[in-house]
Amino acid sequence: MYTTDMYEGMLAETTSIRGHNGDAINAYIAKPLGAGPFPGMVLIHHAPGWDEWYREAARRYAHHGYMTISPNLYHRDGDGEPYEVGARVRAAGGISDAQALGDLEGAMQYLRALPNLNGKVGIFGTCSGGRLSFLSACRIKGFDAAIECWGGRVVASADDLTDKQPVAPIDFTNDLSCPLLGLFGNDDQAPTPEQVNQHEEKLKAAGKNYDFHRYDGAGHGFFYYHTPNYRQEQAVDGWSKIFTFLEDHLS
Repeated sequence: MYTTDMYEGMLAETTSIRGHNGDAINAYIAKPLGAGPFPGMVLIHHAPGWDEWYREAARRYAHHGYMTISPNLYHRDGDGEPYEVGARVRAAGGISDAQALGDLEGAMQYLRALPNLNGKVGIFGTCSGGRLSFLSACRIKGFDAAIECWGGRVVASADDLTDKQPVAPIDFTNDLSCPLLGLFGNDDQAPTPEQVNQHEEKLKAAGKNYDFHRYDGAGHGFFYYHTPNYRQEQAVDGWSKIFTFLEDHLS
């Protein structure tokens, strides 16, 4: 809870971390100033690219007391305007799950090496990043909480699978190793409400700790204030649920 007599400050900058196979990739880090200790957050950008929204989201998390890092999962595909880089990546079939998971584990380990971490790290993603957030919480050991925002293709048919994405994330549900918060719009088509139902049924059957919230009047990307998809009331409520969830599991 913020009060007007509190000191407030943060450091936010681009840095370099070690990702998949030890590759050097760039990342954006935002962290509160002070002795801490602070919990950590890894932010996963969406398929269109490593854009400004994720830098702002990183600073938002830092404002709330989280040391936050957002790795550029498209670093190996060259520099340029984020959406141009993202278009090149998508045209080539996207990045592999193995590479993404390696980069995200590297981001988590970067936070874990910081001396003022409180020992806990969460992960957050939207769209394809929501898919990767769930997949990371199943395939990488060490995350203490996961937030999946409208993760498309968590539920995937055989026709959706590729060499780069060979297994549907839902098939790893039994391996989920931390509490999960899911936020979804009922007007979304990726995932559809029926796919969210399948996702939830699998979690329930596996006895996992999860909390799903579904919003009427919202579709895909309803947090993105810079797009027509933005839904102010649902986004404000979603952010409130995120910080309550993280307070419960990372503080």
